[in-house]
Amino acid sequence: MSGSFGLVPWMIVALACSAGSQPAAASQTLKGSLIGTKAGSEWNRFRGPNGDGISPETGIRKNWSAAPPKLLWKAELTDNGYAGPAAAMGMVFIVDHSGSNDIVRAFDLNTGREVWRYAYPDASNDNYGFSRATPLVAGGKVYVYSRLGKFLCLDAKSGKALWMRDLVSEYKAPRPGWDMAASPVLHQGRVLVCVGGPNATLVALDPGTGKTIWQGGGGDPAGYATPVIATINGRTQALVFTAKALIGVDPTNGALLWRQPWETPYDVNAATPVVLGSSVFITSGYNRGCALVDITPQGPRIRWESKAVKAHFSSPILHGGVIYANSDPGELVCLDAASGKVLWKARGFEKGGLCAVDGVILAMDGAGGDVVMVAMDPSAYRELGRFRPLGGQSWTAPIVSNGCLIVRNRNALACYSLK
Repeated sequence: MSGSFGLVPWMIVALACSAGSQPAAASQTLKGSLIGTKAGSEWNRFRGPNGDGISPETGIRKNWSAAPPKLLWKAELTDNGYAGPAAAMGMVFIVDHSGSNDIVRAFDLNTGREVWRYAYPDASNDNYGFSRATPLVAGGKVYVYSRLGKFLCLDAKSGKALWMRDLVSEYKAPRPGWDMAASPVLHQGRVLVCVGGPNATLVALDPGTGKTIWQGGGGDPAGYATPVIATINGRTQALVFTAKALIGVDPTNGALLWRQPWETPYDVNAATPVVLGSSVFITSGYNRGCALVDITPQGPRIRWESKAVKAHFSSPILHGGVIYANSDPGELVCLDAASGKVLWKARGFEKGGLCAVDGVILAMDGAGGDVVMVAMDPSAYRELGRFRPLGGQSWTAPIVSNGCLIVRNRNALACYSLK
């Protein structure tokens, strides 16, 4: 491994997520689905209920110096990786690994008791961890996309397998150098999956049966970023950050609407695009930088481009026209989205993920594992508190669900009370 800020290729691994289900005891110390859930109570997918990294919950405790978040439970992980958790239906879901299997695990949110686990084969070598993607929980089901391209649907309550497909094999898609990492997205009865095969950059599946509804989006190879659904210029579209470009895809039929080339060393486009109005903010690492792409009726055009934010894989957050982003080499950056002007930056956030809740950013120091609470204030960097939940390399973004902060490092998953 190189030094903390070395931009070596393998570092994108993380970020970017015999079979059978059975209950098991959790390794613990002592504590919005997209369909039919209470607003703000769940974090059922990558980037939360609205796909923007922001929890709508309020009333979290912010006096961390006097009373830091209390550990409710902790569970051991053995995947040596960075796959993100999802929380819904009173459970926390994550993909772990043991031996020659990936293991989907469901924990009780309140107690940490392991409710069920489901194993499926992944006998490949540890490539700086195994699974990369975050599960999607919707309609009583859990959808999982493996790094090798297997796509699974499980019953969320029991862990029973409902259907499975090997999308990479079926669509003859070349896997990216650090494998499949984009998480699935549900939109209007279709599960959208980045595949990256010939005429199958994006594939839409029936959530009940797994059958293909459409394949399309052109033939760009897959990047590592999760698709974003947005309505731009009156047209709903899926924004996909591929290995070579930012593209817009019609989510009803897979038609390619537009394409903005964006080449990055090692084809690493991993941070999720951020939408503001009819424009899209994108950022990549390896000194590539960032840009604001205006999507016009005549096609896309870059309004501004800079190296102010170079996010290796951590996805930015937009609030009040301001971007808050992790950037190499280890900075938290605040910039005006419309102009690209840097408003402030702070060091000490090496490749750490972030989320937002109740007017604050919760940002990880990826090197040491601190969670840092920062005011969403464009005028100045204001640190409100910090604590170290697990320590060690912690690149995965934290999540918030039902008043709980859920974090992981390479060998553990933990839940803390924010109330």
